Amino acid sequence: MQVTSPADMGPQPAAHAREAVLDDATLVARARDGDVRAFEVLVCRYQGPMYRLALRMLSSRGDAEDVVQEVFLTAWRRLGQLRENAAVVGWLYRTTTNRCLNIIRARRPVTDADLDSRESVDAAGSPERAAQVGEQLIALAAALKRLTPEQRACWLLREVHGRSYGEIAVVMGTTQAAVRGRIARARAQLAEVMAPWK
Repeated sequence: MQVTSPADMGPQPAAHAREAVLDDATLVARARDGDVRAFEVLVCRYQGPMYRLALRMLSSRGDAEDVVQEVFLTAWRRLGQLRENAAVVGWLYRTTTNRCLNIIRARRPVTDADLDSRESVDAAGSPERAAQVGEQLIALAAALKRLTPEQRACWLLREVHGRSYGEIAVVMGTTQAAVRGRIARARAQLAEVMAPWK
């Protein structure tokens, strides 16, 4: 089984149409029974969000692709260990976040900003607006790198991926109060850095 890059994903094949409407718990149960197609639907459903999370945490397309590949291969191998079939999304977020945190802690600080700004630039319209959006993205990426890895993960999970404080606490292995504190500190730092863009 191969996890494709989110950029390589095209329209879903017709064979996946029926599985695509099934809920996560049903897909996990089928995948546990050896249904590779059901697992592929889960991969198609969640590799995009996991890739975007990893990319924003690591600022490296290659590292993000590697993390997503590892996460889904691990998920395939460990489906039998998942206690609740519906818990697969939280498990994917937790595993992706932990792998990213491990990579951040292992590497030396980097200063370059590797942003995937094509989507925003294309949507921006005029060249002047595109340049401004590009500068904002570079400033935001630099500001995110100044956060602690834990603050960055909490902020991304909340602000970009819309996870609840309770879900983030489970992903991070901490309390909701700690999550709220990390997000508040991250928001304060980011607001200070991004103030010129308001």
